[in-house]
Amino acid sequence: MKITRKSALPVLTSVTLVICAALPSYVLAGGTRPVATEWSVQVDKVAPGEVNIGPAFQIAIYEDVVSELAKTKQFKQVLRAGDRSANSVPDLLILKTTIKSYTEGSETRRAVTTVSGATKLKVQSELYTREGHLVFERELSGNVRFFGNNLRATHNLALNVANAIKQSALPEPKASAPQQ
Repeated sequence: MKITRKSALPVLTSVTLVICAALPSYVLAGGTRPVATEWSVQVDKVAPGEVNIGPAFQIAIYEDVVSELAKTKQFKQVLRAGDRSANSVPDLLILKTTIKSYTEGSETRRAVTTVSGATKLKVQSELYTREGHLVFERELSGNVRFFGNNLRATHNLALNVANAIKQSALPEPKASAPQQ
């Protein structure tokens, strides 16, 4: 029996439908996990703690964390501190970041030698529910050791924060009622 394009089409269509029915919906959507009820997150301003750090670094950490959390696609929404729409968002987590230590590096010394001049940041990241329950707490760091400007440490820190939250086992949202 000779197989032609016309005779193979119904078979291919049937096979495709069987495969599609067998695969979970999140694989077909291109995701890596099921799209269930998800949390939204509000990123609070970075607190300097007891560390003397310039406002440029605080703002850079904040902006980089907001950006990296949005890239993870783990949250329905990533909101900024003071966003008025946060009051109407159910299942909201609040990310608080406090700087624990900061070592200012030198771009020139990094370029000349590989053993000195590193910029280092260490923060305490905490995720709270709207009701104040702690669901995630981790001390994370970011640094730039070889090439790049000092603010590159904030980007590396934000990547570490986003990855740690993504890999953590957050509790299921309770579809809590928003505060008024």
